[in-house]
Amino acid sequence: MSGITTHVLDTSTGRPAVGVAVRLRSGAAELASGVTDGDGRWVALEPGATPAAAYQLVFATGDYFRGGSFHPRVTIEFAVTDPDEHHHVPLLLSPYGYTTYRGS
Repeated sequence: MSGITTHVLDTSTGRPAVGVAVRLRSGAAELASGVTDGDGRWVALEPGATPAAAYQLVFATGDYFRGGSFHPRVTIEFAVTDPDEHHHVPLLLSPYGYTTYRGS
């Protein structure tokens, strides 16, 4: 299964971060945009649409926290080297910090 997905969790509430605006970019090109669903998830690229390249997921965290966030935007850069693998990029978020990892 290939593709790029994300899951945003608000660690300040212990709940999914619903309605976070997200953009997927590769270089200067914007490939997709949307918002996280009721479970904090968003599918950026469907399986089979992920060529090997460098990508950036850009999260509008300041808008989510209504301007009360130290990080108004979070950009996660990652590389897809095997287009046949699924790439899940979770974001654990609070108003004053964040972390990410390669999910499954």
